[in-house]
Amino acid sequence: MTLVGQAVKAEGGLPVGVQVLAGANLEAMAVAHAAGLDFIRAEGYAFAHVADEGLIQSSAARLLRYRRQIGAERVQVWADVKKKHSAHAITADVSLGLTAETVEFMLGDAVIVTGAVTGDPCRVEDVQEAKAHCRLPVILGSGVTVDNLGQYIELADGFIIGTHFKKDSHWTDTVDPRRVEAFMEAIARLRNSS
Repeated sequence: MTLVGQAVKAEGGLPVGVQVLAGANLEAMAVAHAAGLDFIRAEGYAFAHVADEGLIQSSAARLLRYRRQIGAERVQVWADVKKKHSAHAITADVSLGLTAETVEFMLGDAVIVTGAVTGDPCRVEDVQEAKAHCRLPVILGSGVTVDNLGQYIELADGFIIGTHFKKDSHWTDTVDPRRVEAFMEAIARLRNSS
């Protein structure tokens, strides 16, 4: 992961982040620090949840202590709230907005809102709720496409795109450069029309 991260960072020259599944937030921090990356995507940061891998415990305190211990304070933490592929029954009394607020309280750097599973779009109401409850950037972490970009472009602070860039929008396929180009052209059009 470190070697891949270094190569991507060197090639692109843009901010680069990493996530190590499942809930391996300390490991992701180590990779980001060693590779000179800018952020990690952390699941289970503010509250625990049950994922297909089992119980993912909250990690904010341990992760922030570890970040300081290894001298990686410059690496940001972008935290998923009510993460996809997870059941949130154990935190059913905690709203998405309160989870976003808690990420901010626990010194996260951005909040990531997703749909229910990979490739599913976020509910607009969820994005609005996160924005209403915290001052952190709100990033959409699933389901953004050329077709629905217009409803999110003014609402979100950024996008993590994976599935839509793949051939036939299937997460296991390779990236299709034409899909990436079409998406970036759509962003440029929407920005120019604002």
